[in-house]
Amino acid sequence: MDDVDAVQAQIARNMVESGNWVTARLDGIAYLEKAPFVYWAMAVSYLVFGVHDWAARIPIVLSILLVCWLITRFGMWAFGRRAGFYAGLCMATCIGMFLFTRILIPDVILVGTIALAMWALLRALEEEEPHPRFWVFVLAASMGLGLLLKSLIGVVFPVGAALVYLLLTRQLFLRRTWKRLHVWSGLLVILAIAVPWHVLATLQNPPYWSWSFYSGPGVYHGFLWFFFINEQLLRFLNMRFPRDYNTVPPLWFWLLNLIWLFPWSVYLPAAVRLSYKPEDRAGRTRLLALCWVGFVMVFFTFSTTQEYYSMPIYPALALLLGSAMATDANAKWLRYGSKFLAVVAAGAAAALAVLLYLVRGVPTPGTIARALSYHPKAYTFSLGHMEDLTIGSFAYLRMPMVVAAIGFLLGAIAAWRYASRHAMRTFILIGLMMLIFFQAARMAMVVFDPYMSSWPLAQAILQAPPGKLIMDNQYYRFSSVFFYTDRPALLLNGRVENLEYGSYAPGAPNVFINDQNFKKLWMTGQRYYLCTFDRQIPRFDRLVGKAHLYTVTASGGKLLLTNQPVVGSGVSGNPPTGTRWAAAWIPIPGHGG
Repeated sequence: MDDVDAVQAQIARNMVESGNWVTARLDGIAYLEKAPFVYWAMAVSYLVFGVHDWAARIPIVLSILLVCWLITRFGMWAFGRRAGFYAGLCMATCIGMFLFTRILIPDVILVGTIALAMWALLRALEEEEPHPRFWVFVLAASMGLGLLLKSLIGVVFPVGAALVYLLLTRQLFLRRTWKRLHVWSGLLVILAIAVPWHVLATLQNPPYWSWSFYSGPGVYHGFLWFFFINEQLLRFLNMRFPRDYNTVPPLWFWLLNLIWLFPWSVYLPAAVRLSYKPEDRAGRTRLLALCWVGFVMVFFTFSTTQEYYSMPIYPALALLLGSAMATDANAKWLRYGSKFLAVVAAGAAAALAVLLYLVRGVPTPGTIARALSYHPKAYTFSLGHMEDLTIGSFAYLRMPMVVAAIGFLLGAIAAWRYASRHAMRTFILIGLMMLIFFQAARMAMVVFDPYMSSWPLAQAILQAPPGKLIMDNQYYRFSSVFFYTDRPALLLNGRVENLEYGSYAPGAPNVFINDQNFKKLWMTGQRYYLCTFDRQIPRFDRLVGKAHLYTVTASGGKLLLTNQPVVGSGVSGNPPTGTRWAAAWIPIPGHGG
């Protein structure tokens, strides 16, 4: 998909092709804002399987499986086999875990490192543990890896949660505690894992440091300043430049976790009734999980947030839910939760049925992009494109809605029928309901593919006569074109957002052009291709005139134009003006980009 999905995949490809695994680059520009481990994982996958879109996803898929296995084992160790199974089930089938792993972001790997660090902390502190030094090493290695995934929060979250836990259990000021944790040797492990890349990145991208707290157009302070001051401190204070993001209001950030943990969040009242006294292993684990959730959520309450930033608390909540679901004393509250879930699932099935009725006669020409609205201000949120949905757009989603409605209806029946007995059967059937829903969501993503990906444009470029590429606006808008063609491009008015800072680095390639530069290039005898959106056609009509705009292909509201006729292709011609050009779209086979 366009945006961050293809960006991450292309960075990994650039590392493989250039041999430089230290500095991430896009279109030749240093991309300094993210830690490198996820790029390395994808690059290794490319070396093994070749450069493919599916190969880029293998590290994330493996991470999901490992995280679910880890939470299952953690739960079994803390609460018993049944509770561990339920914890893993919650982790594997909650909405958030599915939703936020459809794109190539490293957060699910971070979730695993934090969960492993928390388990290692408990095992290192447990008196009966036969190998405490090994678990200290695991604790330190997890945090070192976390630094290479999401920088400081990879250490801040486990350390913060651990300090709160040690304070509450009156172990914080005990010499025995720190002796068992071997702090200095653990610190050496963390530094050994994380420091080499930071040093190399600093040396490759000078200047080495600046005491300034200002960043703006034309300002470049090197890697180390940007990575720690701009991306950590100033982001936390909501002062980061460039301002290419938004923040979820704190109340919504807390409440949305009820959706991200759905359907299992209905059992949270049962988890509240558990014992959190650190009198045994189960109690200590529950208390640590509570500290874990509390620290992360309070931290983000005072910081900028996106919808998926709460992912690190999912394992803690899954452990608490698994423990509650396996506790017979909670039978009444579990029954209430199942009954409530049955009502919610039945309501969801009914809502889908109403939508199906409303769009029963709505035609579906072209792709779903025809029926979507446009809300650019919302796109600074991870799920901002949800606002683009209209009633008419659901006509393109009839089959996914049917499948989802069937899943919800079956789940409602199962949750209601077995609420008073057969707890395990109930939970397994609820998990099955979610698997059906996930399949429906996957089917919906296929429908959205022409809108979310520029793969058809990339295929047309590969089949068209040679020419130079120009991307309208910033790199992210057509990032999948870069991945599928593996070609550089000029960015028209694209010196904004993620590549702006790196563009001011000494020696950065001049890939940015303005409207006047574009007009001069477009009117020359050399062939150029332009990727843009159909709503931009009037603008380019004014710039160069209709006579100099030839259509190569179009898909999902995006156009590939050229400045010369494509002889013998059968698709050349001038695009009409207007913000919607769906009637003239040339059908291109779909692809899971």
